[in-house]
Amino acid sequence: MLVEKVLLVCGLLSTITIALIFIFLFKEGFKAFSDAGITEFLYSVTQQTQYNPATDEIEVTGESIGFVWQPAGTPPRLSILPLLWGSFGVAFLAAIISTLAGIAIGIFLSEMATRRVRDLVKPALELLVGIPTVVIGFFMLAVLARPIRESAGFLGLDGIYRDTYNMMVGALGVSIVIIPVIASLVDDALRAVPKDLRAASLGVGATRWQTTWRVVLPAGVSGVVAAVVLGFGRAFGETMIVLMCAGNAPQMSMNPFEGVRTMTASIAAEMGTAAQGSTWQHTLFLLGAILVSISFVLNLTVEVIANRYRKRIRL
Repeated sequence: MLVEKVLLVCGLLSTITIALIFIFLFKEGFKAFSDAGITEFLYSVTQQTQYNPATDEIEVTGESIGFVWQPAGTPPRLSILPLLWGSFGVAFLAAIISTLAGIAIGIFLSEMATRRVRDLVKPALELLVGIPTVVIGFFMLAVLARPIRESAGFLGLDGIYRDTYNMMVGALGVSIVIIPVIASLVDDALRAVPKDLRAASLGVGATRWQTTWRVVLPAGVSGVVAAVVLGFGRAFGETMIVLMCAGNAPQMSMNPFEGVRTMTASIAAEMGTAAQGSTWQHTLFLLGAILVSISFVLNLTVEVIANRYRKRIRL
């Protein structure tokens, strides 16, 4: 009885804490809209000027629309679209890399690895998850970034590989963190599939690989999808690796080998610089509210998928 009450209190405290975080972030973030219009956070209008020697004056020749994040400029430019672009770009590339590798490792551990190999690899993956991300970021920064740049030059890719620290390098660093998470979750999801399905497939003459690909994987697809979505959310919220390796250049480019800046990196780098109560600070809180909202939606999606998965395998 006492344990139930303690668990109830812990659950209520967790719920209240999360609710207060939401309220605080949105309360401070929405102040940005009162400081500036909504369009200010989407694009900025820059006047184009030209010197007129006849009048010896600088005249305005037109206006141009740009997506610029320069909160300390005069006037400040607060377009959050480059930061959104950087966050989604790094998370998307990292999700592709980690999904392919994580699912492959998870299938190997669940269906093909011997007990001795599994007992060795599984703990190693769990230990890799516990490595501080700043260590991985420093490893990418000091060890891998430059050799990757030199390899691109050797392959004749200097024309597109423009920055040593870029979106792709950041995504590779984030993938190191996500691959163990996805692999472990995929392994757990596939091992939860009833053994009767495997036995029935093998009994009708299917090979081990056919059983894995056409029986086990479809049966555990909900758990696999949940692992991928959770990995994407983990990549989207990563801070230190992208702050150190992604280039910190708030720009929108289709080239993954150019530097970008994510929302998390901007919050980490600029929160101590922004003046108290300024539009800049309120905009950073707005970025935090957007991050929390996206994480909440992703976690809710994972929970829905997981519930459907539990019903399918009748747990």
